[in-house]
Amino acid sequence: MTFIIVATSIILLVALIVWIKVEPFIAFLITSILAGLLLGIPLPEISGSIQTGIGNLMGALVIVIVLGAMLGKIVADSGAAQRIAQFLMNGFGEKRVNWAIALTAFIVGIPLFFNVGFVLLVPLVFAVAYQYKIPVMILGIPMLAALSITHGLLPPHPAPVALVAQFGANIGTTLIYGFIIGIPVIVLGGPLLGKLPYLRQMKITPLEVFSVKPKEESELPGLINSLFTALLPVFLLIALSLIGMGMNEDSPSYGLIMFFGDPNIVMLISLIWATFSLGIMKGIKIADIMNRYASAVKEIALILLIIAGAGAYKEVLVDSGVSGEIGASLQQLSINPLLLGWLIAAVIRVSVGSATVAALTAAGIIAPLVASGVGDPNLMVLAIGSGSLIFSHVNDGGFWLVKEYFNLSIKQTFLSWTLLETVLSVLGLIGVLILDLFI
Repeated sequence: MTFIIVATSIILLVALIVWIKVEPFIAFLITSILAGLLLGIPLPEISGSIQTGIGNLMGALVIVIVLGAMLGKIVADSGAAQRIAQFLMNGFGEKRVNWAIALTAFIVGIPLFFNVGFVLLVPLVFAVAYQYKIPVMILGIPMLAALSITHGLLPPHPAPVALVAQFGANIGTTLIYGFIIGIPVIVLGGPLLGKLPYLRQMKITPLEVFSVKPKEESELPGLINSLFTALLPVFLLIALSLIGMGMNEDSPSYGLIMFFGDPNIVMLISLIWATFSLGIMKGIKIADIMNRYASAVKEIALILLIIAGAGAYKEVLVDSGVSGEIGASLQQLSINPLLLGWLIAAVIRVSVGSATVAALTAAGIIAPLVASGVGDPNLMVLAIGSGSLIFSHVNDGGFWLVKEYFNLSIKQTFLSWTLLETVLSVLGLIGVLILDLFI
């Protein structure tokens, strides 16, 4: 019955948005309330679940997304994105620029959460596509593939780190296995998948915040300034993470490093620097810069509401206990433990939406098997991580992040982002099972 209720709520959500044309945030609220009632959450607690879901997701994302939009705006408006695009084209050539984007996203994705890396790289993708008349999805798919794999499989991302601890795995070994599996998966699911004819033919109109007319060469900022400013959040996060890893937690400086290493603080520092390096130092008045920032926030306000709605729906499903119930029923299957871990995570991901929730829930269910010596714990981390990526759809905040930033229809999002996530998940499982044959 639980499966039927979850499936019905998802169908209702799609119907409200696609056929009845209800604004997605309102559709999420209506669906969340009805799902909560049908799944047995006490009526007075449904509103609390919705508020908690919105609060948790927005608390984690709103600062990064808003500051990222501002940073993207000034990087685009100043010509820095255009300068970086020229650099990539000169270095890799037009035919291989998708590989350059994939490599950049992979490097960026290792220290950054998916949402942070996504917000930082979207302006660059549109800048390259706009300037060189390249179909957006040829570049967007490689970026998304690299960010997804690093998020799902590689420490120091939250789910892989938590799974390593829960299974007693070795974080270094898991990271090495993650590279062995993840890099071929990114190649197959990124630059190669992005060449599918229907993806090349998708007509995408980027958000106005990323649509900037090319500037004359003399108006562009220098390459070093452009690269340093655009990638400053990456530099800071990597450097501060490495410093923090080498420090004793009792050290007086540890708290300071953790504070400045927080993505929200890093984004604020980076935006302040960009304001000076690409704005004030180029003769732009501070009032003009702030007006541009305000316009950038207006562009993404609806995106924030939609993601908030997805957070509310996800929390209702989690609070109802649906993820544990589904996982427990799947645990009775007599199959390869690595495949079982992947399957449990995959079903929870489709039902609940959150990759992190799917991975952590599956870990709790499969942990007794790993503790008994069944299955390599390092590979189990990667199997569950791969399963947690599968079939992102309307109950996942990432689905709406991709849809709204790339300005896609729901159908286009399913045919690009959802397809990509499913391909990555299946290829990840295949990689885990192949590696299991040799270790």
